[in-house]
Amino acid sequence: MVKRGLFVGRFQPVHNGHIKALEFVFSQVDEVIIGIGSAQASHTLKNPFTTSERMEMLIRALEEAELTEKRYYLIPLPDINFNAIWATYVVSMVPRFDVVFTGNSLVAQLFREKGYEVIVQPMFRKDILSATEIRRRMVEGEPWEELVPRSVAEFIREIKGVERIKMLATNLESSEKELQAPIRIPEF
Repeated sequence: MVKRGLFVGRFQPVHNGHIKALEFVFSQVDEVIIGIGSAQASHTLKNPFTTSERMEMLIRALEEAELTEKRYYLIPLPDINFNAIWATYVVSMVPRFDVVFTGNSLVAQLFREKGYEVIVQPMFRKDILSATEIRRRMVEGEPWEELVPRSVAEFIREIKGVERIKMLATNLESSEKELQAPIRIPEF
């Protein structure tokens, strides 16, 4: 029987740490289910990219990393914001799998509680290989391209992703300033 693994991430954006983790996952199983978390979210500073954009990033990055010799499935997973049933929800949304790969302790706990084997995959340069750090660098105009696969950097440029993130950051700053401004009550 085919051994199938599950790996879930938001991929906002796909970065070199994701690819290193997926290299490990691909080395352990015959097929990989890649769950794209927060699938409903896009165009926010935390989740700037759409599900289809993240899928395209993954397809290109996996091809670039030559990880396409094994079968993989990309499955969008919208949030349900209910941790107690999240693992059951994921199981209902994806094909059968045998093992979960994660670096997230909550994800590990939730799947262990459901009786799944969980392998904590190695983390790679978590200090800088973080989507949050990459988005921060984009906003600040700092170098970020070396933290993502070349194909992902090209795709982000194609879709004007940096411009989108900067616009989202500017809108957020404006909104925060409005919220912090004193409330003026009109005189009658």
